[in-house]
Amino acid sequence: MSQSANGSVDPRSQLRREMGFWDVLFFNIATVLGPRWVAAAAHNGTSSISLWILAALLFFVPMALVINELSSRFPEEGGLYVWSKEAFGDFHGFVAGWTYWVYTIFYFPGLLLASTSMSAYVIGGKGAELAQDRTYLLAGSMGLLFIAVMLNIIGLNVGKWLQNAGGVSTYLPLLILVAIGGVIWLQHGSVTQFTLSNMMPTWNWDTVNFWSQIAFAFTGLELVSAMSGEIREPRRTLPRAALTAAALIAAMYIVGTLSVLALVPAGDVDPKSGVFHAITVGSVALKIGFVGILAALLVTVGNAGGVGSTVAGIARVPFVVGIDRYLPKAFGKIHPRWKTPYVSIIVQAVASALVLLLSQINETTRGAYQAVIDITIILYFIPFLYMFAAAIKLAGRPDRTANPQAVLVPGGKAGVWIACTLAFSVTLLSIIVSVFPPGDSSNRKLFLIKVIGTTVLAVAVGLILYFWGAAKKRSEPS
Repeated sequence: MSQSANGSVDPRSQLRREMGFWDVLFFNIATVLGPRWVAAAAHNGTSSISLWILAALLFFVPMALVINELSSRFPEEGGLYVWSKEAFGDFHGFVAGWTYWVYTIFYFPGLLLASTSMSAYVIGGKGAELAQDRTYLLAGSMGLLFIAVMLNIIGLNVGKWLQNAGGVSTYLPLLILVAIGGVIWLQHGSVTQFTLSNMMPTWNWDTVNFWSQIAFAFTGLELVSAMSGEIREPRRTLPRAALTAAALIAAMYIVGTLSVLALVPAGDVDPKSGVFHAITVGSVALKIGFVGILAALLVTVGNAGGVGSTVAGIARVPFVVGIDRYLPKAFGKIHPRWKTPYVSIIVQAVASALVLLLSQINETTRGAYQAVIDITIILYFIPFLYMFAAAIKLAGRPDRTANPQAVLVPGGKAGVWIACTLAFSVTLLSIIVSVFPPGDSSNRKLFLIKVIGTTVLAVAVGLILYFWGAAKKRSEPS
């Protein structure tokens, strides 16, 4: 076993390499692909088709290339935190790692609310009313979080099957949607008229505000890199799985949005559970109502996998930061039986449950959901700015071409600059537009206070922990 700087056994050496190519592929699909983003895009209207294509070209493809290079050059547990630290030092590495971890505290409530809302369609058409019931949403969200957390504490040898089932069960309902939408379109025509002009972006504030969600929907490929120490042959497995998943995900976002709009007018699409409303409408029209129930059952499993994969990946970041002693030492602990970073998983879950409850104060269900989404996007994209800047800096190192297994961005340093500049610009724009509230927020001033105040507070807490940890580290014998 390897040892840490102070002579003790390094907890990273106790991790088990449980994940192969298919595990990583399904992990990526479960983490990135979200039926709620298809619903949100359909709710935005036909212009979302071109927004998906623009986001794929200007953000998703450059991001995938950058992640492939960094994960193959530095396949270490901790992923984005390690890359930022490698490029800019401990402080900036911590800021990137902290915001990357703390975003999940706000991401989980949004994902859980959307997942529970979709699961209501298991009972068929009557699920539309239940999908808006706050008591049901809260109770279901808590139950889903508990299941995902427990499976990931037990270990990846068990938890990875939740992620695998999640990847398959996320993709299959969207395939069902595309099949139903295609049949209805051919037999009866589309309820939405598609023309080249109405599929082009309408550059108003609503479109710009929605852009951040489109970009966010494409993120998540970097998450599994935080688990490199638990992946078999990470330099080979990570890039192959990322590129395969990227192609499947981009295609499904586009055809999935077309299918929803073929079945339901944009104004009638719920931005959380609209996919399953569309499937229900289409399956009833085709007199195969059970298919809608089957899709809702599948996506319930798929969303559980999405929560589980995010719990699994993100928990490795505070685990490594805890080993580096910039967070309390407990974060770096490994469960004696299951060999998982259980402390950071539990802290993450408790904090997310509290945010889920607090987000409901003085807000409509839609407004509460949107506030959580906007805080999530801002915190999540801060480490992305670090990642793209780190890729540029690390591209200048002479060892970039020394490793024959590294999957480099094409075009040399110029290619890295182009990819990172495009993705960095989209990321920065997404952060800026996420500050502003949706039109149907019940209290716009309170919404702004929630989003800005919570974001600043989250970063401030991290900085306090860093300087406390750094002072304590300096006082300890090396």
